This record gives sequence, C-alpha cells and structure tokens, in this order.
Amino acid sequence: MIIGILGDTHDRVENMIAGMKMLRDGGAEFYMHCGDVGGEKVIDQLAGLPAAIVWGNNDWDRGALTQYAEKLAIAVFQTVGDIELDGKRFALTHGDDYHAVKKIFDEQQYDYLLMGHSHARLDKRMGRMRVINPGALYRTSQKSVALLDTSTDVLKFLNV
Repeated sequence: MIIGILGDTHDRVENMIAGMKMLRDGGAEFYMHCGDVGGEKVIDQLAGLPAAIVWGNNDWDRGALTQYAEKLAIAVFQTVGDIELDGKRFALTHGDDYHAVKKIFDEQQYDYLLMGHSHARLDKRMGRMRVINPGALYRTSQKSVALLDTSTDVLKFLNV
C-alpha cells in the first residue's frame, strides 16, 4: 500500500493542492496529515479520500475542525492516532507533545511513527520503528511531502 504523508500546511491551500497532486500522481492510496492543518479549505483537499489527520499546536479551533472533517468521513485524532494499514501499525502525531512522543518511543509498539512540527524532513530508525517527518508545506526553504510503500518499505520525499 502506498501512503501519502504530509504536514504543517498552516492553512496554505495552494501548497496543499500542489502536494496532494504529487501524492495522487505517485499512487497514494491513503493519506495522513501530521498536523498544523489550519482550516477547512485544507481539509477539503482530503474529502472523498481515505485519510486521517492529527491536530498540531497551531490548529486552534479543534472542536469545529473535528466536526467538519468527520462530516467528510476523514478520521481525526486529537494528539496521537493509532492506525493499522497493510499489516503495519502507524502512530500519527504532530510531534509537539513531548510526553506522547516519548511514550511511543519507549513502548516500541509501532512499525512507523509519522510526525511533523519541526518542518524538517526526517527518516530515521529508532528501535523497531521507522520515524518519518515528510517536511512541511509552509515556512520551509523546500516544501515537501512523502510517499511510503509499505510492501517494500521504500520512502520517497517529493519536492513541492
């Protein structure tokens, strides 16, 4: 299964549209947004697609955004999402909650930890987990998203 990973859009809809096009063109079958979504127009880009989002420290109106995303059948997680796809277990978090991230690292229960917050690409093995940050679609010199093929464990960063 090919997973499209993105994060830190900060309500920059044009960047989200460009990133989503690249992920679709790359064959993404499921989309995960690692937080700092921003607003409804960004969420609209995931409408009708199998997707999950987690809130970040800049997602201010989480209650209203949660209701909006859930009406579009998008899975929403507040701090940490636990998702199983293609026999692999994913933790999805923004990365701003140090204690939540530390607990995930300490317990080593996941195959993948997907996170944002730093606006910096990351692909690192920590114990049994592969930690991936797709980069950001805002406030970075090189905007990026990522594609992960769970059957081959191949990760590709895509410059937007």
